[in-house]
Amino acid sequence: MKALVHHGAGHKSWDTVPDPTIEAPTDVIVKIDATTICGSDLHILKGDVPSVAEGRVLGHEGVGTVVATGSAVSTLATGDQVIIACIKNCGRCAYCRRGLHSHCAGDEGAPGMGWILGHLVHGTQAEYVRVPYAETSLHRLPEGVTPAEGVMLSDILPTGFEIGVRYGRVKPGDTVAVIGAGPVGLAVSATAGLQGAARIIAIDIDDHRAQQALSFGATHAVNSGGSGWQDEVRALTDGDGVDVAVEAVGIPHTFAMALDLVRPGGNVANVGVHGKPVELPLQDLWIKNIAISMGLVNTDTLPMLLRLVRDGRLPVDRFASHHFPLDRILDAYDTFADAAKTNALKVVLGG
Repeated sequence: MKALVHHGAGHKSWDTVPDPTIEAPTDVIVKIDATTICGSDLHILKGDVPSVAEGRVLGHEGVGTVVATGSAVSTLATGDQVIIACIKNCGRCAYCRRGLHSHCAGDEGAPGMGWILGHLVHGTQAEYVRVPYAETSLHRLPEGVTPAEGVMLSDILPTGFEIGVRYGRVKPGDTVAVIGAGPVGLAVSATAGLQGAARIIAIDIDDHRAQQALSFGATHAVNSGGSGWQDEVRALTDGDGVDVAVEAVGIPHTFAMALDLVRPGGNVANVGVHGKPVELPLQDLWIKNIAISMGLVNTDTLPMLLRLVRDGRLPVDRFASHHFPLDRILDAYDTFADAAKTNALKVVLGG
């Protein structure tokens, strides 16, 4: 089969690799119908995730059709179209039973690490993928939801909602600042209203992305590329600062922005994937009574979000800004990596 293979920092190629096979009774093989590229994939290619070995097939998001099942799989059958959760879920360990799938202790990939696809085992940017713990890591695609829509539930929608909205403790009436209007930031804007946020302020240095957020649920858009943007945000909060500041970029500057914008007693939710250390000025922060949260998505909210997508309650169709056939994945990477020029949100391959 053909697959996108990581060859070390800065190097990738569309290669012929062996077809995946059933390795454990709980496995299934899925033929990929739609996949996409995540910011985490770009971090891998920059060398920010050294645990990804050379030769690894990348990708952790996908929708596909089951073509083979392991002997222990009874609730899935060949021909089923499924959403692949980006996090494994053995369904048996103490972490999975608590909904903390991100630390699944199942042996596949590595005990205690839920993100394995495209990380510790071969991933979804391929014609076929082996999915471990299939019965608890796959979700049937309901009628009326397209593969291009379903693939947004593999990672970005659960990440935005779980790590941005839930970890940020958004509650009814809150003003939420979302720093970064990339795909995950847009997912925060799209789901913060589920917890009753009154104002959702999208902040980005790219005016196109900031304005795009208004169609995803943001109530205000602020361009942080010039001076005076902090005053613009504070004017929307009567000068107090926001109740919740969500960092959805992953660089020290944007994390500092979140700390600067949050009001005393508020919450900062870090969603961005950071590849460099970030200064935490505790000498200034301790007296503000703020809470800081961060984490890897668990995808335990995927079924709930899928019901909302099925019923047309979330704007998932708007995430897909570009479409490519799977064999043009190198062009898709170039488009996604140069989003400032291409206005790319999510690039969908197949679907």
